[in-house]
Amino acid sequence: MYSCKNPSIFILVLTSLLLVGCTAKTKSRWQTSVSSFSSKSSPVRNTYSHQNSAYTVGQGDRLQVGVFGEPTLTGEYAVDGTGTISMPLLRSVRVAGLTTRQVAQRITIKLRKKFLRNPNVSVAVTTFRPFYILGEVTNSGQYPYVDGMDVQTAVAIAGGFTPRARQSRFKITRKDANNRSRTLTLRRTAILQPGDTIVVEERFF
Repeated sequence: MYSCKNPSIFILVLTSLLLVGCTAKTKSRWQTSVSSFSSKSSPVRNTYSHQNSAYTVGQGDRLQVGVFGEPTLTGEYAVDGTGTISMPLLRSVRVAGLTTRQVAQRITIKLRKKFLRNPNVSVAVTTFRPFYILGEVTNSGQYPYVDGMDVQTAVAIAGGFTPRARQSRFKITRKDANNRSRTLTLRRTAILQPGDTIVVEERFF
């Protein structure tokens, strides 16, 4: 059996080992707490992206249609005032109110009926329909929509507010998938949608 001739050295070694163990446990607990806090407190941006399955196509959008193996059909098409696009062979295809996936399905069905045995079609929005801003801004009018833009960005694009502008709330007219209009009251940080009409009202003194 091992016997220590110098008890003080033995006590010193034992104390050091205990301190190392406590430090390791404390560090592990601290790292776990930091990791948990970071995951809970990390902000998640809730932005509206139009390149998703929920976005419905409308007048003024431009679509990139790809038909695999068919370069004469593949191309970029504008949605006209009637809500249709004009493609070779198919002529007019009504797309307004449909998602890009539904547009692809409609084109696939039309091609399969008359021209291709098993068409492979993809559709994406390349340019969104413009937005409109009216009222108390420097340059009212129509402007290209940028994905994810908010009201204050739209105001900046229009040259900023006039001295009489109400700068806290705004009237937004928006059309739904059935082309029905509704008017909303939104704040400066609200995310816009393609085709929105923003009205900056005059403030009351």
